[in-house]
Formats: sequence, C-alpha cells, structure tokens
Amino acid sequence: MDFRMKFGQMDIHIISDGEFSLDGGSMFGVVPKTLWEKLKPSDKLNRIRLGLNSLLIKHHKKNIIIDTGVGTKIDEKDIELYDIRRKRSFIEQLRDLDLKPEDIDYVILTHLHLDHCGGCTYIDSSGILKPTFPNAIHIVQRKDWEDANNTNIRSRASYLKEDFIPLKEAGLFIFVDGREEIMTGISVERTGGHCDGHQIVFFESEGNKGVYLGDLIPTTAHLKPNWTMGWDLYPLEVISKKVILLDEAYCYNYLLIWEHEDEIPWGHIQKDEKGYRVTKA
Repeated sequence: MDFRMKFGQMDIHIISDGEFSLDGGSMFGVVPKTLWEKLKPSDKLNRIRLGLNSLLIKHHKKNIIIDTGVGTKIDEKDIELYDIRRKRSFIEQLRDLDLKPEDIDYVILTHLHLDHCGGCTYIDSSGILKPTFPNAIHIVQRKDWEDANNTNIRSRASYLKEDFIPLKEAGLFIFVDGREEIMTGISVERTGGHCDGHQIVFFESEGNKGVYLGDLIPTTAHLKPNWTMGWDLYPLEVISKKVILLDEAYCYNYLLIWEHEDEIPWGHIQKDEKGYRVTKA
C-alpha cells in the first residue's frame, strides 16, 4: 500500500525497507504473552512481524529522510534469521518519486542501531563501502554517537560501525544535543529511554503537527505507557516520556509515525477509559 500525504506545505511519504521478524518477548519485555499476542500474533518460533518504515519529507525544496532501515549489506544468514522481506528496494521507491540518492539533503537518525541506520551505507560493485546519500547531512544526537563508538556488552550487537563510520569519514555528520531545530518546521528531541541518545523527530506545517517515534513507541501495540520493550535500556524513562508525549499527541491531534508497525504506519490517537486507541489519518 502506498502511504503519502499532503501535510500543510509538506509532502510526506512512507518509504518501506520491508518487514522482518523478532521474538515477541523481546518486543514486549515483562508484558505476558497472553496479553501482547492478542495484538501481535506470533509464529511457531515466537516471532512477530514488524515493519521498517522510514519517512520522506519534501519541504522548502529540501528532501529529508528519517531513518533508513537495515539496508542492503545484511548477509543471507541474517536475512533468514530475521525473515527479512522486501517488495521493492528503498532506492526504487525514491525513484518512483523522481528522486535519486544524491537528491537527499538531510538524513535524520533516531539512533544508530542497525535497523535504523543500516541503509546509510552500501557496498558498491567493487566491494567498497560508501555512503548511500552522499550529499546529505546526517543528524544524530551526540550522546548516541559517543555510545555507538564506546559500546558495552549489552549494546555491542546493536551498533555496526560499517553503518556510520564511513559517514563520519566523509564529513557527513552533524551532532546535536537535546532539542534542536533542524530547519523551519522540523526539530528533534532527545528522549533517552530506548538508549541514552535516542531522539524523536517533530514536523509541523500550517497547523498540522506530527512526530516520528522511532523506538520510543515502535508499534501501535506499544501505546500503553507501561508496555516497554526488552530492548529498552532505561524502561522507566520510556514510560515517563510516553505519558507526556501521548497526552500531547492526543491534545494537539498529532500524526504519529510508528517505525516498526507492519500494517498501518501512521495515524492519530483518541483516548477513552481504556486508554489510547488508533484512528485513521
């Protein structure tokens, strides 16, 4: 399904890097399977289907991509392990919009985990590792850059240096601290929680407000504030930030982008006595 929308003066598009599967327990932490499986059914290996939803924003003659999925460097073993499936490549979808990788001006990364920035680099026909978007400024929180380059036993497997070191060597990174405006209508905010340097991306035009949630609220099944992932390094921070953000999103009718939702990647929320529920955009 094609997800595109006129958003004030912005044009926004979901660019899918496909779908993959992860253990359901890892995605819901201490939440019992009897509860989460009602929303995200698992396969015989206890895996649930997840999306890889990047966002393209066309605004003020600039092209901005938020997160880039796992990319094309992943080997056959991991493709099978994570059951990665793609209908069309990231680059083909850009081509549908009359864009080439060289046309991208900014790449904003919620964090540098492999399923969020793997598409930032690729291996060319000569076997050389290169930036996928050679003219783009890549933006990440300084704290996440520091953590990606100083991993510990818990975080080591989530950061692959081939995803981001070539960008630094090419002078394509800008590091931000906390909440900063990237350009008129687009800003980032450090949330922590999932990892210390995790950020979300706000976009706004003509009274329309939206937020790309990254791994703060990865799917619609994570709308309950206390439903956090086993992957979250600081779950209490996740809960605290979700409480604030969901209330704000409900009050101001934000368009929410769920990066790992496998069905409907965006929508609004309503609130009733049972909590938050999704409504169509």
